[in-house]
Amino acid sequence: MKYWLILLILFTSASTGQGFDHSHSAYSDVLQRFVIVYDGGMKSVVNYRKLAGNPKSLNNYLTQLSEISSADYKQWSESEQLAFLINAYNAFTLKLIIDHIDMFESGDAKSIRDLGGFFSSPWEKSFFKLLGEKRSLDWLEHEKIRVDFNEPRIHAALVCAAMSCPKLRSEAYIASELDAQLEEQMNTFLSDNDKNGIDTSGVYLSKIFDWYGEDFNNLKNYLRGYSKALADSQTERETLQGDFSIRYLNYDWSLNSPENR
Repeated sequence: MKYWLILLILFTSASTGQGFDHSHSAYSDVLQRFVIVYDGGMKSVVNYRKLAGNPKSLNNYLTQLSEISSADYKQWSESEQLAFLINAYNAFTLKLIIDHIDMFESGDAKSIRDLGGFFSSPWEKSFFKLLGEKRSLDWLEHEKIRVDFNEPRIHAALVCAAMSCPKLRSEAYIASELDAQLEEQMNTFLSDNDKNGIDTSGVYLSKIFDWYGEDFNNLKNYLRGYSKALADSQTERETLQGDFSIRYLNYDWSLNSPENR
């Protein structure tokens, strides 16, 4: 009788999501195997060709994500929820790319934008299940993450498979370290002078800050809080204290693969 009771408890725990691995260790294993970090840790690319040839670990992790119901999710802490959603966005983006690897290999696709249809973008495709329903990457970012969390640092964490994106970490986001991970991501992104910085014309930024400027609630003040990352010298830091101008760089949508480094 005790044996069957234990089995029932274990089954109930698993079926309600209580057994979900919030360390996201399966995903970290995928990232460590296929993400290449370079340029002093400021950038990364993904070996999509190798990942496409060895998709089992990623697919298993995505299955774990898809098995979580909305009711399960609501029982988690805010940090557990946000880590789950960021990892889901990045991991399903990897899935989207490797599912179309033949298009990249043939030259029919050069960026994620080439995976859309005549009347929709790739981010609008509902190609995966999450929280009980078919979802799209747009739903994850614009209807869930940006709506439910007042956290502008997510824009340095969500990676859309392009060279101008922030780097994809070689580890998963986890609740216990989420604040530190997001802070490191934003500092790293702003420290990458190919994407953000200060020159004689003023401050130049990634288009991400233009697209999502409203999320930063006074962008100039927000940037002042990251002056050590954005500015390379005391003179540049002084620039941030005044009424500086901002220009936005063109976005390189080339696939973030080793071939495009």
